[in-house]
Amino acid sequence: MTVALMWEARAVDGRGEELLAWARRQELAVRPLRRETLRAPQDRVLVITWWDASYDADLPELPEPGGELVARAVHRWRFESVD
Repeated sequence: MTVALMWEARAVDGRGEELLAWARRQELAVRPLRRETLRAPQDRVLVITWWDASYDADLPELPEPGGELVARAVHRWRFESVD
């Protein structure tokens, strides 16, 4: 089964590039099958990782950035593939 973990954060106004750079620097304890980093208006950053694991597997996730960098708590979602 493939599981996708989504991590989304919104930077403090004007600090989107810093948040993007921070997210790119974060290493995970285990390498996922795939990792993609995206950005959107309003200084939002999204990181999606794909894993060959069960839905409830204990998988490494990106941490919370420092409070001075984000405007709100990180949002996290977990999805499983349905073929």
